[in-house]
Amino acid sequence: MLVKTFGSAVFGIDATTITIEVDVTTGIKFLLVGLPDSAVKESQQRIESALRLNGYKWPKKKIIINMAPADIRKEGSAYDLPLAAAVLAASGQINHDKLSKYVLMGELSLDGTLQPIKGVLPIAINARAEDFEGFILPKQNAREAAVVDRLKVFGAENIKEVIDFLNDEGSLEQTVIDTRAEFYAQVNNNPLDFSDVKGQENVKRALEIAAAGSHNIILVGPPGSGKTMLAKRIPTVLPPFSLKEALETTKIHSVVGKIDKETSLMTRRPFRSPHHTISDVALVGGGNYPQPGEISLAHNGVLFLDELPEFKRTVLEVMRQPLEDRNITISRAKFSVEYPASFMLVASMNPCPCGYYNHPTKECVCAPGVVQKYLNKISGPLLDRIDIHLEVVPVPFKKLSEMESSENSEAVRERVLAARKIQENRFAEHQGVYANAQMTSKLIREYVVLDNESNNLIKNAMDRLGLSARAYDRILKDVKNNIKHIGNIIFVSLN
Repeated sequence: MLVKTFGSAVFGIDATTITIEVDVTTGIKFLLVGLPDSAVKESQQRIESALRLNGYKWPKKKIIINMAPADIRKEGSAYDLPLAAAVLAASGQINHDKLSKYVLMGELSLDGTLQPIKGVLPIAINARAEDFEGFILPKQNAREAAVVDRLKVFGAENIKEVIDFLNDEGSLEQTVIDTRAEFYAQVNNNPLDFSDVKGQENVKRALEIAAAGSHNIILVGPPGSGKTMLAKRIPTVLPPFSLKEALETTKIHSVVGKIDKETSLMTRRPFRSPHHTISDVALVGGGNYPQPGEISLAHNGVLFLDELPEFKRTVLEVMRQPLEDRNITISRAKFSVEYPASFMLVASMNPCPCGYYNHPTKECVCAPGVVQKYLNKISGPLLDRIDIHLEVVPVPFKKLSEMESSENSEAVRERVLAARKIQENRFAEHQGVYANAQMTSKLIREYVVLDNESNNLIKNAMDRLGLSARAYDRILKDVKNNIKHIGNIIFVSLN
């Protein structure tokens, strides 16, 4: 008897429906075809144990399983549930009438318990797009899938519950959440705040400008001057997620299994801070079966690289193209995948190895030439892609001991939102451009027209500092942002 069930394969951040065809005939062989990986091939042992311990039998016949389309590689153990259901239906042990209406995914333990899987949100979105009635999956993933409306989501704890549901002998509880209500209830919930930072008013102002235009920024200063503390609070002044951005970001985190069972939809912009020992593959994504890297996990949020010169040079250099194109393409011999990577880069570093070069009170103990060697760890082309370079000085005791709180994140965010609104209106006709940092050279020439005084100032800066054409464009983006949205022009040295 030939029976079909339906699963799904995640490719990049999108899913493709997989049709699982099972034919049980006379014989003794077990054949699994359709480009399965080792984890899928090992499913026979898990399924056989799960069925036996739940009162069902593995057919003692010839079983042929095809996973179509056969040219897409099937990875992982999430196909255990649809494979088990198809084998039971093909051998006449359960009813197969409902199988065509649902996508089934889940890993089986030996006792039949369903284990959580990755990539649930893209699978649910694809299931709705292909007009499936519902999605049956492990209960731990049900809230994540229930974000997708017009799709019935049923979470199950074990295979017995799924079998009873398919046989109309029991029911599964449908998981329903109000996506918009839950999203807007949590969107402004953040434990960090700019008011926690004492002093550093000029740095906060620069961070506000960077947030308003989504500009990359680097903070240079001695240890303890507050670089990391300031960087961690940047997401609190960025505009709140739109529902579209939240779905897009949640899809990426879903693919790598970063969504916990209590979370249905990400409501806060991601803040990723990888350690400086990270590899280039872990940063940009890749592997034998490509997965998103840190720059994609920071999509629509902030990527913070603390102690920038300590990162391996090869790791930093792979960020050049994503910083310009805002996406990353991972190519292999047989295929390539593209991940979004539109993030705001925030970096911090000490001015020298000991950390006290140009410190107002402490003396630098670095040997001659060491400071320049330390700074040369960061290449010119990478620095060229960072819009704002800012010096952070230590906070004096008088400021630290003040009891009065400084301006909070909510007040700063209101100004950032006003600036972003103007930019959205300005770029309404240009798809994918919503902030000044995303302007192309053509848009810069169209929207940034300088007077003679400003033009002479930039000319002098380029002559003195030897700035590149890219740096010139980035200065114009900052100038546009400051004139129109913040009210001040801040010229930052890019040397």
